[in-house]
Amino acid sequence: MAQWNQLQQLETRYLEQLYHLYSDSFPMELRQFLAPWIESQDWAYAANKESHATLVFHNLLGEIDQQYSRFLQENNVLYQHNLRRIKQHLQSKYLEKPMEIARIVARCLWEEQRLLQSATTAAQDGTASHPSGTVVTEKQQILEHNLQDIRKRVQDMEQKMKMLENLQDDFDFNYKTLKSQGDNPPNSSPICSELSQDMNGNSQAAATRQKMSQLEQMLSALDQLRRQIVTEMAGLLSAMDFVQKNLADDELADWKRRQQIACIGGPPNICLDRLETWITSLAESQLQIRQQIKKLEELQQKVSYKGDPIIQHRPALEEKIVDLFRNLMKSAFVVERQPCMPMHPDRPLVIKTGVQFTNKVRLLVKFPELNYQLKIKVIIDKESGDVAAIRGSRKFNILGTNTKVMNMEESNNGSLSAEFKHLTLREQRCGNGGRTNSDASLIVTEELHLITFETEVYHQGLKIDLETHSLPVVVISNICQMPNAWASILWYNMLTNHPKNVNFFTKPPVGTWDQVAEVLSWQFSSTTKRGLTIEQLTTLAEKLLGPCVNYSGCQITWAKFCKENMAGKGFSFWVWLDNIIDLVKKYILALWNEGYILGFISKERERAILSPKPPGTFLLRFSESSKEGGITFTWVEKDISGKTQIQSVEPYTKQQLNSMSFAEIIMGYKIMDATNILVSPLVYLFPEIPKEDAFGKYCRPEAAPEAELGDPCSTIQPYLKTKFICVTPTNSGNTSDLFPMSPRTLDSLMHNEAEANPGPLDSLTLDMELSSDVASPM
Repeated sequence: MAQWNQLQQLETRYLEQLYHLYSDSFPMELRQFLAPWIESQDWAYAANKESHATLVFHNLLGEIDQQYSRFLQENNVLYQHNLRRIKQHLQSKYLEKPMEIARIVARCLWEEQRLLQSATTAAQDGTASHPSGTVVTEKQQILEHNLQDIRKRVQDMEQKMKMLENLQDDFDFNYKTLKSQGDNPPNSSPICSELSQDMNGNSQAAATRQKMSQLEQMLSALDQLRRQIVTEMAGLLSAMDFVQKNLADDELADWKRRQQIACIGGPPNICLDRLETWITSLAESQLQIRQQIKKLEELQQKVSYKGDPIIQHRPALEEKIVDLFRNLMKSAFVVERQPCMPMHPDRPLVIKTGVQFTNKVRLLVKFPELNYQLKIKVIIDKESGDVAAIRGSRKFNILGTNTKVMNMEESNNGSLSAEFKHLTLREQRCGNGGRTNSDASLIVTEELHLITFETEVYHQGLKIDLETHSLPVVVISNICQMPNAWASILWYNMLTNHPKNVNFFTKPPVGTWDQVAEVLSWQFSSTTKRGLTIEQLTTLAEKLLGPCVNYSGCQITWAKFCKENMAGKGFSFWVWLDNIIDLVKKYILALWNEGYILGFISKERERAILSPKPPGTFLLRFSESSKEGGITFTWVEKDISGKTQIQSVEPYTKQQLNSMSFAEIIMGYKIMDATNILVSPLVYLFPEIPKEDAFGKYCRPEAAPEAELGDPCSTIQPYLKTKFICVTPTNSGNTSDLFPMSPRTLDSLMHNEAEANPGPLDSLTLDMELSSDVASPM
């Protein structure tokens, strides 16, 4: 079954996550219209190869034209319009940057696969038994039970209110009837004393005394029921308060923390549908109770007496229920999707000035009467004011559509939400480049800013001011600031769940290795199919902290993680690691996903695991000395005396991998010995996987030569077919300045450098000339 069809059959919580993957950068309509074709393309390869990306992009436009023709034949005007708009948008945005759309589509397809895997795993583990498709903890079961109990008590209260109203109507009718007949209720009862003040003092007949006795009993029953209702209402409000605190302080706070974790690469956050159901249910019950309290006021205005419990307790009940509802509405206004630039979906909360970003707010009280009633306004650094001046932070203006009305139509699940898709930030220019006159103690990638969303609710006579804000964001002006900005986002969300601590980096707290290790592994698992192993993390811990028996609990400072250079290096730990992450995502993703790359391994460990292996066994690891990110391979060989030697090639960087894929480099890699014989030292990928089995499928087959028609008697010689391979001369010195050349040129060069001492093995890319019998004709 096609991947897109499988996704359509998932449960609501997974579909909600699927909807979040798509935006104007790659519309979901296009994914739907061209699902089979999109899934048949190699987007990951196109994302790393501009020529292929250009080809795929133009093919995409062609597929759109074909789909448009089909809609034209079907006379589907709406789809025609949408498809034409999508094509115009893609052409204007990606015609000169086809690799960007390839990266976006590849990312979406990968996230879809992760979603399917999560759903499959959940089904196998039996976690889909709950209607919402998520695991229900014992605490949540208790919460649901309490909500059901509240709903039942509210309905019971409704019945008692009807009983009270009927009883009061009967009493009122009998009282007025007796009064109209001129009969006076007795003064003997303190309850009836007020009702007899305007009666005369004549003696009553026996029948009248019986009526008065019945009236007194009715009033006593009325007073008793009123007291019972007031008492039960107070208890019901206390139960609502308890459940509301569980929702706001536990469930909602837990969701917000999970959202923080998901933002920095952790497990995907669950959708809000279940929380919305709970909060909406509680809000409905609160409004019902509020109406019942108002009904008490109406009844009290009709019949009242000394010691009336409604007069004594109704104002406090009214104040309590209004406070509960007001606070519930405020806590239910949340940022469902944090600010994120569509071009960098894996790095939310980092915003570049002048570049559009998106975010989404949602009200978890699903009242249809509020549809199109709430106008949301977006503000940046609303409350920072004096704080920003003290810190010397930059100030920004929000441009674009910064107001929007919440509605239920744009959301696929009918939630009350507003999505902002066209917001940008522009820095306010001051005399010192946008900063205030105060001393700026923080660099720009440590400045934290808050984006605030505010609106007003008018509902059943109440006016409620709602306000929520994003997690702190880092604003950059150049994309080269992205690595350090992302490090700030990681450090903040790893160490605190404080939602508004914009001064966090004035004195950043330390983290433990356990915390850092988990976050580092997320940086790989969130964008690939594989996180980091314990052995890989141990190697990283050693680079960051030095040798240690047990790294658990070891403290790491912010400066150590991101700002200070590593020992013996001219760059920080994070800069080095971030470039490796980028290398993996853009150039060697498939090999990493297969588990073929050991990656982070110390040289001592590398020698220990390779030494017992037969010659030709090799492993792949990341360079420890390349700031820009590099990958190399190390292999086992025997010298003339039979002694085991471990050799490594000079690391390949992104620049080299732009020209040739790493799999092709490995498959074609040769060593040129002293006799100019080319041999391959790479035979088995550690531990014992044949090289062809591991990497052959990632090498593109050579295109068969196309025979051209020509004069068979022509004396013009055909071209020689060429093939690029990587060669390391075993007696070479530093060959980093060499360029592609023929074997004859290289042979001459080798004789000139015969006396050079062999250093680290450098690779050459050779343009091999093949014999004319395999060359394509001219």
